[in-house]
Amino acid sequence: MARNPVLTPTMAASVERSCYSFAAQKAARAIGRRYDAALRPTGLSNWQFTLLMMLVREEPPTISALAQHLATDRTTITANLKPLERRGLVTVQGDAEDRRVRRVVLSDEGRTLLAEAYPLWQQAQETVTRQLGKVDQDAFRAAVMALSA
Repeated sequence: MARNPVLTPTMAASVERSCYSFAAQKAARAIGRRYDAALRPTGLSNWQFTLLMMLVREEPPTISALAQHLATDRTTITANLKPLERRGLVTVQGDAEDRRVRRVVLSDEGRTLLAEAYPLWQQAQETVTRQLGKVDQDAFRAAVMALSA
């Protein structure tokens, strides 16, 4: 029977240096804070901005499609839609053909706020791009996409 290893500070430091999950979480939090700060004047978080942007489609997406596209679950999407609904930025409606299916519709107020938020997002995007500097940004995006597939 295998014995559990003796945990040491050296082992912990090795995990901190090499763990993909730790690095991704740390980077995601740091990047998210930059976008959150940029979007603060609109009252939207980075996550809310992203969720609203996913609604700019020819046909309003379903909650399931949003969950799949954003790599989360339906309950998380539903919970995150509630404050947006209360603000009048979105409505959740039954599908015309199948009432069990729920579609998320961006309201006129939501579209207006999103248009106001977009230039702030662009500024944050430019800041992060500058911070990445000489990193091959196409390779970075490809790696992130490969991990989130």
